[in-house]
Amino acid sequence: MSKEYTYADVSSHSGKKDLLLVIHDKVYDTTSFVDEHPGGEEVLLDVGGQDATEAFEDVGHSDEAREILSGLLVGTLKRQEGDPKPKVATPTAPSTSASSGAGMGVGLYAIVLLGGAAAFGAYKYLQSQEGKQ
Repeated sequence: MSKEYTYADVSSHSGKKDLLLVIHDKVYDTTSFVDEHPGGEEVLLDVGGQDATEAFEDVGHSDEAREILSGLLVGTLKRQEGDPKPKVATPTAPSTSASSGAGMGVGLYAIVLLGGAAAFGAYKYLQSQEGKQ
């Protein structure tokens, strides 16, 4: 696992049957995961043999995805003169917007449910008023 790869090493592994990615200067062999990737194989193949840090972080992967990724770790990237600069300097914690987005979904559900209950109550009230006339 402690093997060091150069950017040139990684860039020569960009095919579906031999796919390395760099995320936060760690090298991952994603060959066995290409067909299982929920976003489709094209997503991995587009960043194969490159620094995929920005693409990985922009999607906001789950903790489960990060666990799967840790199982694919094969080494570290040894940066050399002339290599492309890292896309994202430091790893970020899982985004809180994902959890607040879930909270918004529950809040929205509650509002719709309360609105429905209020509409039903108004409907029943109006029916009872019609019956009295």
